[in-house]
Amino acid sequence: MEDRRPSGEQSHSLSLESRGRLFVSGVTEVESFNEQEIIMGTTRGTLAVRGEDLHMEKLSVDSGDVVVTGMVDALEYEDEAPHREGFFARLFR
Repeated sequence: MEDRRPSGEQSHSLSLESRGRLFVSGVTEVESFNEQEIIMGTTRGTLAVRGEDLHMEKLSVDSGDVVVTGMVDALEYEDEAPHREGFFARLFR
């Protein structure tokens, strides 16, 4: 399969071990974090990690690697899709 990332863009990957240890690469920023939720920007969109007793064991800004420990309940990406017009906006153009 062909890699279609723009040249120079860092790769992004996730690895979850037994729902207790999450490895994330391609992190560009950590927007917020507490014991229930960690929000981070990645090269592939904003990632929300939800769970209990979450801690960032490792954060490397240089390499873009993050290690999260705790009980991971959910991993969710926010869509970075272009804004689509609603029905009425198209109707009254």
